[in-house]
Amino acid sequence: MKTEPPRDRDDKSPRPRGRRGLLQPGSLRGALDRAGAWGRRTAALPAVRSSREELRSLGLALGTPADSARPLLSRARSPWIRRLPHVLAFAAVAALLPVTTTVLVQDYGMNGALAGAFATAQTAPLLLAVSRPVQAWWVIFTADVVAAVVMLGVPGLDGRSWPWTPMNIVGYQLLMVCLGLRAGRRTLLAVWLTTGCAGLFFEVLSQEHSDGSQLLVFTLSGALLLLSATLRERGDAQRKLVEQETISEAERSYRTLLEERNRIARELHDVVAHHMSLITVQADSAPYRIPQLDEAAAREFSSIADSARESLKEMRRVLSVLRSENAEGERTPQPGLRQLSQLVDATVRAGVPVTMSRTEVEIAAILADLPASVDLSLYRIVQEALANVVRHAPEAPTTLSVHLEGAYVTVIIVNGPGRTRRVPLEATGTGHGLVGMRERVRLVGGTLDTGPLPGGGFRVAARLPRHEKEPDSP
Repeated sequence: MKTEPPRDRDDKSPRPRGRRGLLQPGSLRGALDRAGAWGRRTAALPAVRSSREELRSLGLALGTPADSARPLLSRARSPWIRRLPHVLAFAAVAALLPVTTTVLVQDYGMNGALAGAFATAQTAPLLLAVSRPVQAWWVIFTADVVAAVVMLGVPGLDGRSWPWTPMNIVGYQLLMVCLGLRAGRRTLLAVWLTTGCAGLFFEVLSQEHSDGSQLLVFTLSGALLLLSATLRERGDAQRKLVEQETISEAERSYRTLLEERNRIARELHDVVAHHMSLITVQADSAPYRIPQLDEAAAREFSSIADSARESLKEMRRVLSVLRSENAEGERTPQPGLRQLSQLVDATVRAGVPVTMSRTEVEIAAILADLPASVDLSLYRIVQEALANVVRHAPEAPTTLSVHLEGAYVTVIIVNGPGRTRRVPLEATGTGHGLVGMRERVRLVGGTLDTGPLPGGGFRVAARLPRHEKEPDSP
């Protein structure tokens, strides 16, 4: 086993590089120091990046105007209150502008034209602050900073307030109120910090002339910004609460409406549809249950069954509309005057002789370009009128006529007095049918004329536009 001879301390010859050389105490300590320094730099990067992002966001906030250019108190109901911010801003400018000019000329010894320019730039933008406070702040703040720098060269600065004059302080605080009532939190923070940085700059620039007014402006600005922003946020919260209560009330009303519609649909399905189904089944099974039923009676039962089926179909359509929240049921095909012949046939089978003034082909030609809403309204009006004849004037001769008059379609149903002494189905009506007719006519912009005839009978005349119109005001 070979051993290396011991080396002197002064021996500067390089040591042999081997595996053990990498683990020498000096090398390990250096590697650890380098790793620690790299770790500290790496850990400091997120903090630096976060600070840069915050500064960038504050800068963007200063360059971003308010969300709306709506003047202060523009939502007030009283016109006097809406004009109040403009009146106060005008009064402030009218008071501060001449005073600022006079003080800069007489007390500070500034040139008259230059004093007037600075005074205008420091006070006139208060009129703009009513609707655009961020833009007004840029003008006033720039004018204040430039004026403070220029005042270092005027002869009357000794013993005077600097860098902020008393007029600057008053106008700047009014501007802070306008900013706090309109701008967001980030913008207000950026304005406040910029004001503090400007004060620090002036303190460093000339300590002998500084009288501490920058600290007063910095403190007052922060307090007014905080107070006005708190009032604005409180008002916004109350307004949102009122809006939410209004929305909740509307939702409750809508939910109540849906519950009522579902209840009506349930009653129609459980009661009316049940009895109509029984009528259909009994009418269909009558020829098989009743022995030796003649042909006329069988046709009558078949007619009853067809009418019951048609009623069930109409009821299912109504139920789909009642149970649909988005009125999807109304997209199903609706009846129209093209089914007028079927409606007349059913009325004739009920014992009412109905005469049509036009053939089915002529009516189809008239209704070629008729809107669906007008077509449905005309059909329902004819249906209700014929149903009233069946109920109140059984076997009364009835005439149905359809006319096309320019931009209007007119439907007239006239019935005479009943020919038989048979007791009518209903001696008195509720009037809901006529009310429904008037509502349908009003919705499409038409007119309705109803009333009894001198010799007995009743007349219903509906005049509806061929094209949809805005509904009349109730």
